[in-house]
Amino acid sequence: MSLSRARFHWLKALTIATFITIAIPMPGRAADRIVGRFPPFKDISISVGDLETFAKEGKIPATYAELAKQVPPERLQQWRQVLTQRFDVSPAYVAQFTNSPLVEKLLDRVGESIQPASRQNGMKSLRTALISAARDRKVGLTPINFIRQFPSRQINLDLAEVFTIYDNFTELFKRRDNTIVAFDRIANTQVTANNSDTNRIDLRSRGSFRWQKRQFAWLDKSRQRMVPGDLYLPQTSSTATMPIIVISHGVAEDRTTYGYLAEHLASYGFAVTSIEHVGGDANRFRQYFSGLAPAPKATELLERPRDVSFFLDELQRQAQTDSTLRQVDVDRVGLVGHSLGGYTVLALAGAQIDFERVKQSCTPNRSLNLSVLLQCRANELSPQPYRLQDPRIKAVFAISPLGSTLFGKQGMSQIRVPVFLLGGGEDIITPVVPEQIYPFTWLQTPNKYLAILDKGTHFSTQDISKSDSVFPVSESLIGADPAQAQIYTKALSTAFFQTHLANLSQFQSYLNAGYANFLTQPSFQSANRGTNNLAALRSKPASLRLNLVDATVSESLSQALQQDTSRASKLVP
Repeated sequence: MSLSRARFHWLKALTIATFITIAIPMPGRAADRIVGRFPPFKDISISVGDLETFAKEGKIPATYAELAKQVPPERLQQWRQVLTQRFDVSPAYVAQFTNSPLVEKLLDRVGESIQPASRQNGMKSLRTALISAARDRKVGLTPINFIRQFPSRQINLDLAEVFTIYDNFTELFKRRDNTIVAFDRIANTQVTANNSDTNRIDLRSRGSFRWQKRQFAWLDKSRQRMVPGDLYLPQTSSTATMPIIVISHGVAEDRTTYGYLAEHLASYGFAVTSIEHVGGDANRFRQYFSGLAPAPKATELLERPRDVSFFLDELQRQAQTDSTLRQVDVDRVGLVGHSLGGYTVLALAGAQIDFERVKQSCTPNRSLNLSVLLQCRANELSPQPYRLQDPRIKAVFAISPLGSTLFGKQGMSQIRVPVFLLGGGEDIITPVVPEQIYPFTWLQTPNKYLAILDKGTHFSTQDISKSDSVFPVSESLIGADPAQAQIYTKALSTAFFQTHLANLSQFQSYLNAGYANFLTQPSFQSANRGTNNLAALRSKPASLRLNLVDATVSESLSQALQQDTSRASKLVP
């Protein structure tokens, strides 16, 4: 066999295993054989029994022994672990989850490549196999059991489509890595020019203000929609008014997800509220998975920003009879948003939904960017200029936001207030290149910042331990050092809002690459204890590296994006 043919056969075997790995976590007759078709080449086939033996015992069928020798042992071990990994979820949860509009679209796309013996779209078979495997109390939902439960004696793989998806994933990750390398290089050129003054206030530690926490649940009668949340009010003898910061959570999160950040910002003299968007919060998703509520509607893209504007209106009205609220200045508002909450705060800041872009990108949606599945729901809205911008918003801090398809360059360029974007280099939900790096270059506001956690994920900055989370999030998805990521989030957001909301110019010097570099040096353990002993803080290097740039590098970053010659042009804006 020639070397090129051997490589081709190895690639087919590799791709099959990789595709199974990708398909399963996305969540009659049992399957006993997997057949890969790639005309005009001969079909390749492997029995499920052989695959199961390999997963449990590590034994390679003789037919594939030569091919297996070309695969690194560590990769084979990874495949074994993936094939036997168990996902502890109830069959009712899986049934509801796979019945949601977004997941149905994902399964429909995967079903084009994973089909039953009839060679029809495998969406229904995929869903059946997932539910059946979850119902199996003895084995549970594992990739191997999923295959076993597939309601067809044979699983057909369209290898042409598999190759395309695998190649696109490879190119997508290549482009991400190349872009982050370029970003790091640009950020490092600013470190020397912006050396941090280590004798300044340590923004990782709590401020000097005490605060009181109040719960509220206000009804917006015009929409018949409740807006509950927590309000943190700093205690002060001063009669001066204080700005307010509103925190908007992501899908299936709640008011506690960023409670740590609300407390930290309140300790620096900001009034802070963490509201819940009842159309897509943790409780709504819990009801949905229990069959007690319908799936969230596309109109949530409109109702979330309206929740924030209603809260500000109601807070001002309540202040007329509640003296404790009169010091809150509702005309000086900062916003923090995560994921879909990041979309929410950008829309309130002035970003406009570009319906023509949504239509072009989503009919059909072939993107491997998972967040585009959610962004494409804008296609269900009537295409018109919705007035979501709130002029009271003065500064926005968006964590892992989405909007590359919803807003695009045209929509993002409408924002005029200061914006801080924070992303994770290993975020697979809202990937950093299309959802944070490109949007940063599209922003036209002169005060804009972009920070990237090199090993950060979509969940790095959340306080999972306190949040009443609906979705099970594994440690691998949370990523390295979430406590350190929270430290960075507290320090950077405090500097940003002190500068652009409280208008304290002395904090501007914290918003640069030099300070970000300084933050990566100390250990977070001491900072969590509230110490200001910088010698102790420097005792251990941080394992989660942080880079930060400002508007001055926007052109350089744009040029770096244009110079990328990878073949992933269709996967990013």
